Amino acid sequence: MPKITRDQVRVPADVMPEMRDEYISNYMKATRETGRLMLFACDQKIEHLNKDFYGEGIDIADLDPEHLFKIGSEGVCGVLAGQRGLVAQYAADYPEINYLVKMNSKTNLVGTKQEDPYSPQLYDLDAVLAMKEAGVNVVGLGYTIYLGSEYEATMMAEAGELIAQAHANGLIVVLWIYPRGKAVTAEKDPDLIAGAAGVALCLGADFVKVNPPKPEDGTPAAEALKIASTAAGRCGLVCAGGSTVDADTFLTQLYDQIRVGGAVGNATGRNIHQRSLDEAVRLTKAISAITLADWTVADALAVFNGERDFTLADI
Repeated sequence: MPKITRDQVRVPADVMPEMRDEYISNYMKATRETGRLMLFACDQKIEHLNKDFYGEGIDIADLDPEHLFKIGSEGVCGVLAGQRGLVAQYAADYPEINYLVKMNSKTNLVGTKQEDPYSPQLYDLDAVLAMKEAGVNVVGLGYTIYLGSEYEATMMAEAGELIAQAHANGLIVVLWIYPRGKAVTAEKDPDLIAGAAGVALCLGADFVKVNPPKPEDGTPAAEALKIASTAAGRCGLVCAGGSTVDADTFLTQLYDQIRVGGAVGNATGRNIHQRSLDEAVRLTKAISAITLADWTVADALAVFNGERDFTLADI
């Protein structure tokens, strides 16, 4: 896939003129100069607590949080997404990683049967900008919205203001948008996923992370995803990776999401970090080979299996 140039980056109108170069630089870093996003999601230590990092089928290396940063450093990723405190504790030792700070989070202890989900903003933008000024390579922010929750208006208002402030300071923004709550009967309904993509666009996000749709009419998931990616307009759509599956299945799904579904990348957490360091690094390279360089599934599998390598020079 050919790289894009700085003058090909479409800068939103809410980026202040004096911050245009900063926004373009952050966009180019995050997408590895391709316009596509390979996001390594490392926010589950709050979202899913420790069950995603220790237990049956999970490599013991994943219990140590530094495992995430070793993968981000040795693998090929666009950004590593995590909460401000997590990034602050390790970033000095891994300054080369592009960081996307997740601005809100909630645990999964309170289910939707008990209460509709609300993920509060944990800190204001000034705390992140101070960390960036101190030398942390922060290129963007992330925020989760649960559409259909009785608290959706609060989350949308927080996200809208945050996006305006982030763009004014030259940062990109990725929204996680999941339909969820007592009013939602099918969280992965294709129409709802497309609706979530449109909400992200209207709030001004640069990218939106959604769950892959699950059509009930027999339509292939990748074809249903095309509706959502079109609805997203100039907001790039990426799919969540979900729970860990075998590499062949995962890479094939990713290839179809991009080539058929119109996704502009991926946002993967557990499928990467629940593996040993060596295997996780190889998987980031295989994912990036498809996402950032348009390699085939067969070629990406060869990377994962250690039969060939993939580096930033291959983009």
